[in-house]
Amino acid sequence: IHYLKLAVNIGETCSLFGSLKLINMRNIKTIILLLYTSSLIAQDKGKFEIYSNDFYNNIMTKSTNYEKGKVEEKKYFKMNFEDKEIPKDLTEFSIIESENPISQGNTGTCWCFSTISFYESEIYRTTDEKINLSELFPVYFEYLEKARKYVKTRGESYLGEGSETNAVQRMMNIYGIVPFEAYEGKPSNQPYYNHEKMFNEIKKYLTNCKSISFWNEPVILENIKSILNNYMGKPPVSFKYQNKTYTPKSFLKNITKIESDNYIDFMSLLEKPYWSQQEYKVPDNWWRSDDYYNIPLDEFMSIIKNSIKNGYSIAIGGDVSESGYSSTNDVAMIPSYDIPSKYINEYARQFRFSNGSTTDDHAIHLIGYKIDKNDEWWFLIKDSGSGSRNGNHPGYYFYHEDYIKLKMMTFTIHRDAVITTLKKMKNE
Repeated sequence: IHYLKLAVNIGETCSLFGSLKLINMRNIKTIILLLYTSSLIAQDKGKFEIYSNDFYNNIMTKSTNYEKGKVEEKKYFKMNFEDKEIPKDLTEFSIIESENPISQGNTGTCWCFSTISFYESEIYRTTDEKINLSELFPVYFEYLEKARKYVKTRGESYLGEGSETNAVQRMMNIYGIVPFEAYEGKPSNQPYYNHEKMFNEIKKYLTNCKSISFWNEPVILENIKSILNNYMGKPPVSFKYQNKTYTPKSFLKNITKIESDNYIDFMSLLEKPYWSQQEYKVPDNWWRSDDYYNIPLDEFMSIIKNSIKNGYSIAIGGDVSESGYSSTNDVAMIPSYDIPSKYINEYARQFRFSNGSTTDDHAIHLIGYKIDKNDEWWFLIKDSGSGSRNGNHPGYYFYHEDYIKLKMMTFTIHRDAVITTLKKMKNE
């Protein structure tokens, strides 16, 4: 009976010895021994693994390359810097205090990274406090406001990732600001910011709304929030900072002490009357701000030089696609084969803007300067773009004054730095 209780499935095993009629005590003992012995052998286990077939991949790669034929590597015509005297190190510059450069990743948000860096420097200049602000908090609400505008214009407003430096001021006025620790704006384990999928989803959704003439603003904005929350995380309504609870607006007012009305914007274009406030007509000025003070180019450059010399940094934007722009050399210059320095004036500037060779494609933070032995100015630029990580000084560029003069189109600055210019504006 004891052996039979152990051999629960004895009927299946009995086939080794014939039919059940042939079973006797000896056979049963043999079966029990077999069952016991097999139980001592470790059972096989399985696991999950990523499928790979390296040789097949090699076959496909070589087959594809063979079918395509030899692809000639694309080359770009760039300036040769071998015989040029350019800055070599950050220590050559007089530098305004700023946070360390961070990457904007795969996003079109240079406008916010540069201007948040600018406001961090402004906080230090006015309060002696170092505060690391959230770059993505204004970005979240900028996307939301773009969607709102898209609905109000029935799909006629520009829809893109880019914006202008004064958009940060605008978003702070509406929504406030938070420290970086309160809102990173991406999953903490995601290595870099990446808005490609998120923006495509936003654009696809809004385009579909337009195609079916669905313009229910509250519903649309809630759906946009859901997309943003999924990729960026939900921005805080309140948060703790140094053991006290703040809202984004109370943090802006009581901790950063930023008075956004003290920050104004300048441009220099012949197409608009000088000494007047005008609209900067580029796609990224999607809300069509006409708050820009349009001033002559000499005044434009004078403000930049005097301001940085007197301790005011600048959030500045323009074009970074020239042949004298080199990420590996950390430098931006205007080659003489493009236009000699003495010919860079408001006409050359306007000509390039009008024919599209100067575009509004990047925003940066101007934080330092040096004057070389030839009395030429160089500016130290803090840059969140990927190109700035390819040289000897990750996150920084050295801009020659000619590059600023010809290719940088607008900037944001504190009112106190431009009192003389504002008086001229009033008189004019």
